[in-house]
Amino acid sequence: MIEIKDLKVKVAWWEKEILKWVSLKFELWKNYCLLWKNWSGKSTLSSFLMWHPKYEYISGSVKLNWENLLELNPEERSVKWLFLSFQNVPEIKGIKLSEYLRTIYNINLKNNSPEVKELSPFIFKRFIKKQLIELDINEKFLDRELNVWFSGWEKRKIEILQMKLIWPKYIILDEIDSGLDLDAFRTIAEMLKALSNNENTLIIITHYFKILEFIDVDKVYVMKDGNIMKEGNSSLAKEISENGFNDL
Repeated sequence: MIEIKDLKVKVAWWEKEILKWVSLKFELWKNYCLLWKNWSGKSTLSSFLMWHPKYEYISGSVKLNWENLLELNPEERSVKWLFLSFQNVPEIKGIKLSEYLRTIYNINLKNNSPEVKELSPFIFKRFIKKQLIELDINEKFLDRELNVWFSGWEKRKIEILQMKLIWPKYIILDEIDSGLDLDAFRTIAEMLKALSNNENTLIIITHYFKILEFIDVDKVYVMKDGNIMKEGNSSLAKEISENGFNDL
């Protein structure tokens, strides 16, 4: 479980607080949705959980399975089963996609089974073929630089490929519809629905309700001006979708 209590966060070079006394819980095996318009603090929360250097901790607590998440660096957080799907997926020149994927797979493998031997580049390419076929990703992509000149659609599929390689417990989806046309979004949503199971938790950050037609959520948090203003079950999201945010 991720448990956040009275969290206050600001932008590192700016004195204005972005998150103000945020308190919420994300339990494993349940799916969540974090709603409101842009500039409400939703993406700040997701980035801070992964320790983005842009944001500075002020006060409060964040625990992952009763362990202090604030004491862990980004690498340690990732092997603690946290995964962030970026709103704007970065392009990283000079790093081949195959080497990146092999590295994160081997790190995850050794973290969970230290006695297991890491996969060599040759063995890894054979191993990953099944996942490439399942996600309709051309094998030639493995020799390209990480996300460089990839379309929004291709970047999302690569993110899902990463999830399938390391099987994180808590998957934060920050505006997963960003950069996708309607058909691409529908396909990605179906892939995420298939990925969701009783061993992980999806945390959906959005103001676009279409994804909730594909993925069932157990709890909805409404965030406004850096704080949680309302919470409820999936019917709350339906109510907002029909009536808008202004009626809250």
